[in-house]
Amino acid sequence: MFVRTALFLSAALMLGGCDVTTELGKPCQLVRRATAEEQEAQGRKFMEIQEKDIAVDQDFISFGSLDCEDLVCVRDDLSPRSDNPEAFALGYCSKECVQGSTTGCEITRTVGDVEEGLKDRMTCRPLLLDQDTLDAIKIADEGFYRRTFGENNSPYFCAGAVPTAQN
Repeated sequence: MFVRTALFLSAALMLGGCDVTTELGKPCQLVRRATAEEQEAQGRKFMEIQEKDIAVDQDFISFGSLDCEDLVCVRDDLSPRSDNPEAFALGYCSKECVQGSTTGCEITRTVGDVEEGLKDRMTCRPLLLDQDTLDAIKIADEGFYRRTFGENNSPYFCAGAVPTAQN
């Protein structure tokens, strides 16, 4: 019994010292939920978003991206865009985070897998409506809320901070 406990404890300590690489910051494809007609015609629940579907200078959050472990792909207004309006829109993998937290949004991927400069500007910030509005929508029509936001309950996600204008 003591030997098993010692082996388990040793393994836990060894793993505790390893760097964990997450998918945070990994390039991903933005998707949206398919309409009933699209699902019937194409047999898919999600459709790719094209560049023409996203306004310039707009943050965009996509739930359901299979490219990301947490199924969340975001694109902030500083992310690179394709010149081709028909091209599939790309973002980077994100996850929910805790407001005011100084940890949890660190990118541990290698630089080649991450958009240039993203590591330096990644932070926890709201990308959806404020918490009170999300809660009000959920109370008013939970079915609509689930169809729109899935199981998400927070407006805070890891995303690139957008520099503010200096006066």
